[in-house]
Amino acid sequence: MLAPSPVDAQRHAMADDQLMLAYAGGDGAAFEVLYARHEGALFRFVKRLLGARLASQADEVFQDTWLRIVSARSSFSPQGASWRTWAFTIAHNLAMDRLRVSGREVALDTGGHPDDEDTPALPSLERGMHAADGAADASHPSAEELAFWRAAGRRLLACLDELPPEQRAAFLLHHEDGLGVQALAAQLDLGFETVKSRLRYALQKLRGCMARYLAALEQRA
Repeated sequence: MLAPSPVDAQRHAMADDQLMLAYAGGDGAAFEVLYARHEGALFRFVKRLLGARLASQADEVFQDTWLRIVSARSSFSPQGASWRTWAFTIAHNLAMDRLRVSGREVALDTGGHPDDEDTPALPSLERGMHAADGAADASHPSAEELAFWRAAGRRLLACLDELPPEQRAAFLLHHEDGLGVQALAAQLDLGFETVKSRLRYALQKLRGCMARYLAALEQRA
């Protein structure tokens, strides 16, 4: 196997924003690196956001996302949000448009009274998501451990599909792209409290839906 050329190695070492600017300047290979770097995560995000009922449209939304990215290459500016966040927001908007057209959107942000605490993370659920995608722990887990996480992952995907679309979107952007509440609000052009409540309700519902697995984790701790 031939070693990568110095130019190729340089591209792979470049940040996402730099790759996008290089692509806008005519470097097609820079786009190939960018696509390879984010293809899996972006498709997973789109598929989970659309849910099981619109899963057949995931490929189309995913392709539309990259077409939008390509079309916007000349106007892309690295100021503000990162390239990844910018790309995920494009995917979010396209997926939400599909959900609206399908008539699956429902009244959101009703019920409950979120307090002033920071929105808690659910690392156990996040780990379950990676298990659902076949991720294996580096410490060579037992067959029983792998079976547990795969089952938890499948359950989590089902629980995500039960969430209202905008709550699901808040959760996925928070966990897939690592955006905090303030960043989510700015990126989606929504109020801080609106985003905070969507994320909190999503987490509350997911905890209830995943209660059996979370209880098992507490027993293992």
